[in-house]
Amino acid sequence: MTSTLTAHDAWRTAREQTLREPHGWLSLTALHWLDDGDGAVPGLPGTWRAAGPDEVAVTAVADDGIVLPGATGPLDGTAHVRPVDGAPGVMVTVGERVVEIARRTDAWALRVRDPQARTRTAFTGVPAWPYDPAAVVDAVFTPYDAPRTVTVDAVVAGVQHFPTAVGEVAFNWAGAPQRLVALAGKDGGLSLHFRDATSGDTTYGGGRILRTDDPAPDGTLEVDLNRVVNLPCAFTAHATCPLPPAGNTLDVAVEAGEKSPLRPDLA
Repeated sequence: MTSTLTAHDAWRTAREQTLREPHGWLSLTALHWLDDGDGAVPGLPGTWRAAGPDEVAVTAVADDGIVLPGATGPLDGTAHVRPVDGAPGVMVTVGERVVEIARRTDAWALRVRDPQARTRTAFTGVPAWPYDPAAVVDAVFTPYDAPRTVTVDAVVAGVQHFPTAVGEVAFNWAGAPQRLVALAGKDGGLSLHFRDATSGDTTYGGGRILRTDDPAPDGTLEVDLNRVVNLPCAFTAHATCPLPPAGNTLDVAVEAGEKSPLRPDLA
């Protein structure tokens, strides 16, 4: 048990170190939606304009200090940036800040990441339930005949996400059988995005997520609910996180993993 607790504590430490990264999710300070107007964005130098369905035009002079990925110096003129819808955006440096140019549901967005954001500088950790060995449960994964693209809404009205559902995971919790749609993990494994009876009370209302290892060839896998975490939207108003897939709401409480974080930006 001691080694298990040590491993869990190390995982929690690594999780919070990731959140504390200078340009991580806690550093978000603004979310701007672009149009084809004059391109002026509050708080940013230069202009940032939607230039059609496939690109954003960034215009600046060298003194603006806007540096595009791979560039050896600041932009002096106009550059065209082409992010992929739903994928991580193109990161542009503006002084110590990073501006992410992203495409979401046929719209262009700028997310500003500032290491001096109060959500980052005042971060003291994520509240969580104590490790509970009973929250490590055996599960069975049943794959679909073929992966399915599903449509889910986002925490931002009008934005949608299109994750890939690969099957369902069944396990017992709170004395009853439970079943969740499993999404393909970004780096392998499965992603279980769900709400439960704690959502909107002791945990974030938009749900939490658990990333698992790949199932064994026979479909068995271990589900460690102690590692259920918040999505970025629990920490900031400037994220566009997806909501859980249809059917992924448990009517029982999962009192394990992370609780609702403290929000210094709302204090």
